[in-house]
Amino acid sequence: MKTPRETTRTLKAGLRQVLQSDDWDDRLLEWSYSQSRRLINPLLSFLLSPDETLKWRSVSAVGLVMSVTASTDMEAARVIMRRLIWSLNDESGGIGWGSPEAMGEIMACHRGLAEEYHRILVSYIRRDGNLLENELLERGVLWGIGRLAQVRAGLIGYAPPHVALYLESHDPLHRGLAAWSLGFLDASPFRHQLERLLDQGVEIRVYENRSIRSFSIGELAARAIRNRG
Repeated sequence: MKTPRETTRTLKAGLRQVLQSDDWDDRLLEWSYSQSRRLINPLLSFLLSPDETLKWRSVSAVGLVMSVTASTDMEAARVIMRRLIWSLNDESGGIGWGSPEAMGEIMACHRGLAEEYHRILVSYIRRDGNLLENELLERGVLWGIGRLAQVRAGLIGYAPPHVALYLESHDPLHRGLAAWSLGFLDASPFRHQLERLLDQGVEIRVYENRSIRSFSIGELAARAIRNRG
């Protein structure tokens, strides 16, 4: 008989195999309805993976599993959200890699959780909020805001001024992800800032519609102007 640790290792290995398959989302959906709560811990551990594909598929998987969990036990879902929030707290002793992305995906997948937690996610890039002051984590927040805006732009209509500050960042990923996010929000007040990025050919990789794609910063700025500017 397997020990709990051996069972966990088996589950994690099987989940990794699913996420690396071509039909991972269909297979995970079937699995999540029968054992969503058991899946969340290994999925959160995969957010730390140096494997880009595994990390981003895990972000999507966390959103799917959390949506299933919240549909039957909202308090259990809140516990996981609070865990992600705690991981971004200085007192946690950790760094919270992948947590902002997971939060954005979860809220894109479940409206109830979005209504409760959207302000916390945006606060991580607000100068008057809970600014993380960590460039790598702020990239994750910008992605998370953009992902949420893809589905629920009306819920975070207050976010563009805070996102737009990153259009001036020295970090190309900040500039590109800010432009990407503004493409799903009202970018009209920031048109001139976006126009200044149109000739920037630096490419960044963005996870969009469950695929990792390369865009130049200029392309993302043009798209924001075209879509919402």
